[in-house]
Amino acid sequence: MKIQRFEDLKCWQEARKLRKMVSEITKKPLIRRDYVFCDQIKRPALSIMSNIAEGFEASTDKEFINFLNYPRRSCGEVRSHLYAAIDDGYTDESEFEKIYNQASTTGKLISGFISYLRQSNKTKRQ
Repeated sequence: MKIQRFEDLKCWQEARKLRKMVSEITKKPLIRRDYVFCDQIKRPALSIMSNIAEGFEASTDKEFINFLNYPRRSCGEVRSHLYAAIDDGYTDESEFEKIYNQASTTGKLISGFISYLRQSNKTKRQ
């Protein structure tokens, strides 16, 4: 399958799922009252999919790779915030695992895509 739009990228699709999961937990009454925490966990989740899309519009794979490093790191940030969520009683172990695994999967897909782009000798996508 030829990738023609950022929406075709598996890493972007999984990032979208992650953002939705994070958005859902921040709607809970207890966590919703902690505006700072909600903002802290929602920003990187949204940033992941946004940076993948923005990088897709880059003119070279090298530039795209630079953009992909940001969302890869943001997956780690989301995972870290999830520990705070469980420590503060905002979520339970089951929900933590589900979202943590989604963040890990998304990060691995981004890392794999970075590796693929690095192996390609192209300077521009066709």
